[in-house]
Amino acid sequence: MGNMQIYLRAKDKVFINGAVIKADRKVSLELLNDATFLLENHVLQKEDATTPFKQLYFIVQMMLMDPSSVEQTKVIFKDMVAGLLESLTNRSLIEGVKDIDVSVSSGKAFPALKLIRELYPIEEAILNTEASGVLSDVAAQAAMVAKGLAKEKT
Repeated sequence: MGNMQIYLRAKDKVFINGAVIKADRKVSLELLNDATFLLENHVLQKEDATTPFKQLYFIVQMMLMDPSSVEQTKVIFKDMVAGLLESLTNRSLIEGVKDIDVSVSSGKAFPALKLIRELYPIEEAILNTEASGVLSDVAAQAAMVAKGLAKEKT
């Protein structure tokens, strides 16, 4: 990796090798060697990890933010990947999870985060389709119940 330039505004945070750095004014940082870093706007809060791929993102992000627990986090990551591969049916998501696994296994957590973010729209579309299907089923059942109640009144 060559030199990496990071630009921060006042009050922005960056996580570098597990350390949190907060800028008190507009600043430019140049990383002169390999370092794992994560910009604050790419950090997913635990309470926002509400879907399987957001949970996977959170796990990989923890590898970058807390290097001291990488080995423990990798175990959780591997379990999550196995669970996803077992339950997914969408080919793009399956291939994406495999690519993410290869990336993380080769020590490239930051590119894995990018891959995960790229899969969010597919996951969202599937979840919305499933949710609308469930809602349609509920609406159909409600209509049948309402119809049955209407028949009982006549």
